[in-house]
Amino acid sequence: MAVTAQMVKELREKTGAGMLDCKKALTETNGDMDKAIDFLREKGIAKAANKADRIAAEGTTSVLTNGNKAVILEVNAETDFVAKNDAFKQLVSELAEHLLSEQPATLEEALNQSLNGNGPVVAEHINAAIAKIGEKISLRRFQLVDKEDSDVFGVYLHMGGRIGVLSVLAGTNDADVAKDVSMHIAAVNPRYITRDEVPAEVSNHEREVLTQQALNEGKPANIVEKMVEGRLGKFFEEICLLDQAFVKDPDQKVGKYVQSKGASVKSFIRYEVGEGMEKRQENFAEEVMNQIKK
Repeated sequence: MAVTAQMVKELREKTGAGMLDCKKALTETNGDMDKAIDFLREKGIAKAANKADRIAAEGTTSVLTNGNKAVILEVNAETDFVAKNDAFKQLVSELAEHLLSEQPATLEEALNQSLNGNGPVVAEHINAAIAKIGEKISLRRFQLVDKEDSDVFGVYLHMGGRIGVLSVLAGTNDADVAKDVSMHIAAVNPRYITRDEVPAEVSNHEREVLTQQALNEGKPANIVEKMVEGRLGKFFEEICLLDQAFVKDPDQKVGKYVQSKGASVKSFIRYEVGEGMEKRQENFAEEVMNQIKK
């Protein structure tokens, strides 16, 4: 399979590896993007792929709670300037109230409902805001969350909503503890709560990559397994909330902090504005020329 400049660009964005390394990886793997990522990682050239780190669209996240119900949502705009506009903020507030009140099951259902049960259709209400504000605006996603009376919601918005986190802690009604956990989640971005939640295919894949990486480093086969298990432990510390060093007190793990408060983490949702959406268009031709000059 022919390796194109666009493929090289995409692999660079996903791994941070150099252009020539990316081209070689794609050539060696016959253009398979996932295998190319593994190839670079095995060579120690790239870290694990983070496909969601290309922050693109502007806008905001928001969280609204009412009793035992809560909603977290993301609303996008074209520019950060509009995201700070009072009319945009009002729209976000209205959408949050609608979602919490009407409890739609899907985004499509939400957009086709009457606003708060008796207003204009939500999609039309957004279109009216677009006409007023002058930019494309969209309700990108939302999630509704329920809790028990003995649970507590943890709400944290970073940079005015650039990152929003909604967590649920059991065994405590201390909203400050839950907020601290949500603040940590905003900062460190875990993927799972515990190691038990990590799918077998994820951990097995990581073990295979780490094994090949150790062998490529020239480590003796008899100690590779022990090395891999140690590195796998570090991998779990990176992606599992309870294994992570608590951002407000790095000397203890999040799990120990929560346990010291007599609580446990039931769930969390973390939204970052524009994650997974392409934004920047880099001058790839210029980059190629720069590489040639070196």
